[in-house]
Amino acid sequence: MSAEHSHHIENPNATTPPPKIDVIGSVPGARQIPEGAEAMTLLVTLPPGCEGAPPHRHSGPAYGYVLKGEMIFELEGEPARVLKAGETFWEPGGDVIHYQDGNNLADAESAFVVTMFCAHGQPMLIPVTAEELEQRRDRRAPRP
Repeated sequence: MSAEHSHHIENPNATTPPPKIDVIGSVPGARQIPEGAEAMTLLVTLPPGCEGAPPHRHSGPAYGYVLKGEMIFELEGEPARVLKAGETFWEPGGDVIHYQDGNNLADAESAFVVTMFCAHGQPMLIPVTAEELEQRRDRRAPRP
């Protein structure tokens, strides 16, 4: 780990072992945070088989971590993928459609924590209309 990514500072007065810190994900060059953004961290719990939110976009970026279970994650221009507990995800927000964020498990809950940076005065989640989905269907990655 390089010095600029060191997350531990030696404590010469410590009487206990130092904290264990593991970087589980990072987003190099993330510059999409809107000026004056509201940062919020959400815990999202998906019941078994939950389809998640309908297609939507966010006014700013979102960075998340899957706590338990499995989530289907699909952004415009990328194939859908299954994220499992312990994995992270990033979405840039703005003009990118978030197609899926549902539970991949039919018999168990899944949950994730996400920190979002919403543009000032705009909602966190902006639904996408059926008309817009049709207009942009060529931007969606092919599905099996």
